[in-house]
Amino acid sequence: MSIAVNSHAVPLVASAVFALSVIGIRLKAANRPTSERKIIIPPLGMSTGFAMFLFPFMRIPLVWGLVAFLAGAVFFSYPLIRTSRFEARDGQIYLKRSKAFIVILLVLLVIRLILHDYVEQFVSLPQTGALFFLLAFGMLVPWRVAMLIGYRKLQRTLPAEPAMNGI
Repeated sequence: MSIAVNSHAVPLVASAVFALSVIGIRLKAANRPTSERKIIIPPLGMSTGFAMFLFPFMRIPLVWGLVAFLAGAVFFSYPLIRTSRFEARDGQIYLKRSKAFIVILLVLLVIRLILHDYVEQFVSLPQTGALFFLLAFGMLVPWRVAMLIGYRKLQRTLPAEPAMNGI
């Protein structure tokens, strides 16, 4: 096997494993109540990835970064926003399962892989990684903001919990 095949196979396998992990996590999440914290933490955790730009070989022109972020925010987050719904059960809020979500994640993965191979022809591998980090972050932030808005809207409709005296 040539080195070129291996250098493409590793990211492909890693992306597939990541996508399947996200699907698994999403399906498990539907079985447990959600919270504002569970909605907010992923973008906060992912934001640590901006530290990559401390290294000069990872830096890209500002316009490229803005375009990648906006592409994620406009095109990639929309289907995720449309398929993320909440429901109230037993006084708690749960994320509803959506079969379309799984299909959307797989389609987004395929699009990402095709775009990655195309972009990689024009910029270095680290810069390609930086662009796709910004694309993913641009997808995650609007999706999670929309989830937070939906969560809070549903939360306002739930009856208030009784005060627990003496605890």
